[in-house]
Order: sequence, then C-alpha cells, then structure tokens
Amino acid sequence: MSLRLENKVALVTGAGRGVGRADAIRLATEGAQVILTDINAREGEAVAQEIGERARFIPQDVSSENQWKQIVALIEKDYGRLDILVNNAAILQLADVTEETLAGWRRVFSINTESVFLGVQHCLPLLEQTGGGSIINMSSSSALFGLPQFAAYSASKAAVRGFTQSVAVYCNQRGKGVRCNSLHPDSIATPMTMEIAAQAGGRQLADSDRVKPFVCSPEDVANTVLFLASDESRHINGATISLDGGATITPPYL
Repeated sequence: MSLRLENKVALVTGAGRGVGRADAIRLATEGAQVILTDINAREGEAVAQEIGERARFIPQDVSSENQWKQIVALIEKDYGRLDILVNNAAILQLADVTEETLAGWRRVFSINTESVFLGVQHCLPLLEQTGGGSIINMSSSSALFGLPQFAAYSASKAAVRGFTQSVAVYCNQRGKGVRCNSLHPDSIATPMTMEIAAQAGGRQLADSDRVKPFVCSPEDVANTVLFLASDESRHINGATISLDGGATITPPYL
C-alpha cells in the first residue's frame, strides 16, 4: 500500500515545536519530503533529526520577503517541485484593545498575516507546476468569534481566513489545480499556549471547565493537515475548517 504523500515535497513554517512540529512529523510519515523552517534553529534542527532522512531544516524569519525568495529558490533548485505549503508560523500576544500598542499590532500582523501572504505569493508559481498543489493556512477559532484578550491575534487570524478565500478563488480561475484552505483550531495544548497562560498571571483568560472539552492536541491538527495535503481532499478549496470540538457553535451558557 502506497503512502498518502509519496513523492510529494512539503514546506512547513514554524516547525520547531507545537503544531508545526506535529505537522512535519505526520507529513513525513506519509512519505513527503519535508522542508522545515523556524526562527529557532536549535529547535528546528532537533525536529529534522528526529524525523530523519525525509526532513531538512532551514532557518527562516517568515516576516522577511528576501528569506522567502531564497527558500523558494532553494526548493526549486534542490527538489524541482513543491506540492504542499503549510503556513503555520505565528505568535500569540496577550493584549486587549486598550492594552495593545501599534508596534505590537504590527509585529503580530507581520508574523501571522504578512508571512502567509509572502508564502503564498512566492510559493504559488512552484506549486502550480505540480498540477495539484495544496496550501494550508493556519488560522484560529478566534477568527470566527470574539477573543477579547487577544485583539491583534484575533484580527490577524481573521485576515488569514479572508486572504485564503481570495487565493482559493484566484487558483480556481487559474485552473492549475492548486487549492487553498484555512484551518481553525480552538485551544491547542502547545508550549506557546502554556507560555501565554503563565504570562497571564492572575488574569483568567477563560472558564477552564468550559474550555477543557474543546482542547485538542497538535497531533489532532496534524491529522487534518495531512488530509488537506493529500489528494483525498482534491475537491476542497476555499474552506474554513473548524477543528474545535464544537466550541464555535456552543452557546456560552451551556
């Protein structure tokens, strides 16, 4: 039985830990050659070594357009194709609308939203050459409902959703077989979310009893990424896929 991503090449940003790490491992186990990128070289190299021969790590600041150009050129030179782009890299910044600063807002958008634009823009020509590439943009449940303690983060992820739909329609019009979808997890048990919880101190971010049923693991997200990366989802384009255990449709009084 063949692997689901055999002979495919994937690029996963923010793959040094958390969801990105789980994505890279899952795609590699199904046969993909995975290029992992992260701003933290130590963590990224460790994941690549953990995966083995199907993985390669490249340091990347996803907010840098020059680095995107360099990575795409390297992939084209060394692999000759790109089948899967997972725009996963992001930061989670604790600040409501009165606490957030313009500098903080711009930092969040440069990493969470502008990097997605840069990734799609520079990878799309190479994806189109395969005749059936898949773009997976990591958004959030906060793009679908209000999350007051994370004003910039929520807005950045809502922008990812709108951008994804625009790209999906554009790809349809191009007729080159590339699909673009956004994935919207709710709470995920990752080091980043644990760090934010520690920063919150005495501030209660959510009702823990209410949140608990909706928390998923990075592996849960990775399994959905695998499906969207595979040819099994070839008719899914422009979708807003919730991965939240029903959080976005559950009334607050239940």
